[in-house]
Amino acid sequence: QVQLVESGGGLVQAGGSLRLSCAASGSIWSINAMGWYRQAPGKQRELVAAITSGGSTNYADSVKGRFTIARDNAKDTVYQQMNSLEPENTDVYCCNAAVVGDEKEYDYWGRGDQVAVSS
Repeated sequence: QVQLVESGGGLVQAGGSLRLSCAASGSIWSINAMGWYRQAPGKQRELVAAITSGGSTNYADSVKGRFTIARDNAKDTVYQQMNSLEPENTDVYCCNAAVVGDEKEYDYWGRGDQVAVSS
């Protein structure tokens, strides 16, 4: 069993910054891709940013130049630095990890962390 625990969310004014963290723990052999998704009530999850085990990154167009994803493989942790936040960035942000165990890859999700940006 693997657990993902997010932290770092909160309330910030427009133009401000937050740094999200997501730590994976449990039966982990290795982790392939890790990423952050946003989810609004009644809507599908949307990819915000993703990073491979080798460090290649992918971002949603709306956050390019403002958000930066990074990971610490030794700590099984992924981060998302969010700068120049806008009210439109308000949402629940969920961490995702593709964890390798028993020679298979399994998809795990955190419970989410609320980010609220006031105008």
